[in-house]
Amino acid sequence: MHKVFGMISLGCDKNRVDGERLLGEVRRHGCPITDDPYKAQVLIVNTCAFLNAAREEAIKAVIESDLLRTGALEKIVVAGCLPQKFISELFPALTEGDVFLGVSDCSELFPALERAYSGERVNAVGRGREGSERVITTPPHIKYLKIADGCFNHCTYCLIPAIRGRYRSYPMEQLISEAKGLGETQELVLVAQDTTRYGEDTGKNLFVGLLQKLSELDNICHIRLLYCYPEVVTDELIRELRDNPKLIKYLDIPLQHSEDRILKLMGRRGTRAEYLALFAKLRKEVPDIALRSTFIAGFPGETEEEHKALMAFLREARIENCGFFAYSREEGTPAYKLPAQVHPRTKERRVRELYAVQEALSRGRLQGYVGRRVRVLCDGADFERGCFTGHTAFQAYDVDGKVYFNAPQAETGKFYDVFVEGADEADLFGHRSDAED
Repeated sequence: MHKVFGMISLGCDKNRVDGERLLGEVRRHGCPITDDPYKAQVLIVNTCAFLNAAREEAIKAVIESDLLRTGALEKIVVAGCLPQKFISELFPALTEGDVFLGVSDCSELFPALERAYSGERVNAVGRGREGSERVITTPPHIKYLKIADGCFNHCTYCLIPAIRGRYRSYPMEQLISEAKGLGETQELVLVAQDTTRYGEDTGKNLFVGLLQKLSELDNICHIRLLYCYPEVVTDELIRELRDNPKLIKYLDIPLQHSEDRILKLMGRRGTRAEYLALFAKLRKEVPDIALRSTFIAGFPGETEEEHKALMAFLREARIENCGFFAYSREEGTPAYKLPAQVHPRTKERRVRELYAVQEALSRGRLQGYVGRRVRVLCDGADFERGCFTGHTAFQAYDVDGKVYFNAPQAETGKFYDVFVEGADEADLFGHRSDAED
């Protein structure tokens, strides 16, 4: 086959890595890849199914892709979490799809397409193996490394264990080899559903050991840690974060709530007091660390008092970057059956109020950078704004805010000093200073 392949990838950065493996299978077969869906003869829609809104987005993307059959498009491959979990409902209903693959079915892509070109609609979910090659879809200086799949935290609101199974750490030797093969990388971003539990499925936590091994690689300049669950942010990890110069002083710690009763209903292990103590310890032991977290608004049974207590927690914790989500009632999870489900309008109002608190805090913090220089990794040009964009150590790429800066020239993947002239609730604005680092 010498068809032209394209991809629409939805969902999280872990899903992005899965999509890159599918593209690696395409490249292994010698087929061209385009980033223009209108030029693709085979279009892969790599789906997310974490929330109902994500499932609706995925189905809409497949249906809209079907309209491209008036041009070059011949076949649509529906891959990822959505068919993995919902194939029995999806296969007969989503007739726009020609081939359906699960989250680890790279090896079935071409055999299934051969059958599809013979006139079949093919359900190959769960029949293949994960690919080893990747086609990187991020800018060349930013790369993700997925260190594990699945989860065994069993939070009561979450479908991930039902979609991806129990936690499975990838062998350390495999990860080191994969990281070496990524080439020169300014920022390697480690991801998993829970990075901090790496190795526990084999009997021993090996996360710090993995960080040390990755830090020994000459092609890896800096390492950023995402999805670190609070109860597994150990003293050993904090020391490594403090003492290892390759680790960016940034930690993403999803808390989901602050109030003990709601945390218990969620199946979370921490408490408000423990979370505040952890943040205090991190800030004491790792100067200039930036913290990020996510929170769920409107969990079943959440009262107005508990919602206000969460807002107060934000003011006390002063987290640098936060994301907020309305609780999504997912059938098949324990929380689906909980009483006192919160009305959708109330959930959305609470999300807005949480964002308002965080935006005020963020605006005040970012205003403190005005008149100062910050070190910025250039991510490219923003042609609409007519300037360059980048991110600092306290901003994760494609997750947090950005730095927009003017310069006579700037090279993607290089660091620059930027003099900050302005700020809003998310971004910094300035110009490249004369001193280049």
